[in-house]
Amino acid sequence: MSAQPHLSCRAGFRSRVCSADDGFGEKMKAGGSRLPAAVFVFICNLSFVPRHQSTDIQICGRCSGTLLNSTRVGQFCLSSFGRIDGRCCFKNDNTSDPQRITGLDLSNCSLTHIKDLPGAPSLFILDLSHNPMVNISDATFQGFLDLNYMILPPDVSCPGGNASWEKVDLEEGNRVCRGQMDVCNQTGQLSFSCPENSLCAPYGPGFFECSCTDDHHGYKCLREGQFPIFQVFGPLGAFTAAISFLLWFTQRRHVKRG
Repeated sequence: MSAQPHLSCRAGFRSRVCSADDGFGEKMKAGGSRLPAAVFVFICNLSFVPRHQSTDIQICGRCSGTLLNSTRVGQFCLSSFGRIDGRCCFKNDNTSDPQRITGLDLSNCSLTHIKDLPGAPSLFILDLSHNPMVNISDATFQGFLDLNYMILPPDVSCPGGNASWEKVDLEEGNRVCRGQMDVCNQTGQLSFSCPENSLCAPYGPGFFECSCTDDHHGYKCLREGQFPIFQVFGPLGAFTAAISFLLWFTQRRHVKRG
């Protein structure tokens, strides 16, 4: 009997994120059990928006120098009428998202590893060539839906494996990954089906996301009907209001005494 690929899943409020590797079985958590964490993350995102914007500039200055027009990222930026800042190419569109990074050149930066790329989930092209790195975690590129061109050191594999890309070549001593594949629509070893009552969507090279349909929710989307928003968020809102009032009352009392 042939071995079945392993699905490493990260469950969310109404979805799960999975990657394909070699192994057995499936791991998944119920979406409802992580609701407090989702609320906490939502609050943190609202609180730290300015910090996220400053991170975009940090990643553009991770290496010295500026983006050259002669590089592949530079040529992409010119052809797409982008805006160059440090090693980044920004989408030159002031009406939608002026901080959207579409190209990043981190070549020849003496990088031994890449843990994350904060502020750059909208990358289309990424150059990591001429760096002394031997591998990159696939998890680094979770959510990078637009990534379609990567230049890597020759010993580094394309994220998600060759099956996650339309074409993988060795060119001028570098590994080039072209055309991110949609694992939801593939046939063969990377073809997976989401649970019943859910939809599959790509979530970066080698990753896919299963989201419950509108009329289902819960663990593996087995619960029928709409998610009980008022039943869940009602008590949570009342509890938050009560704690806020209690803190305000106690602090106000100290102010009066002072």
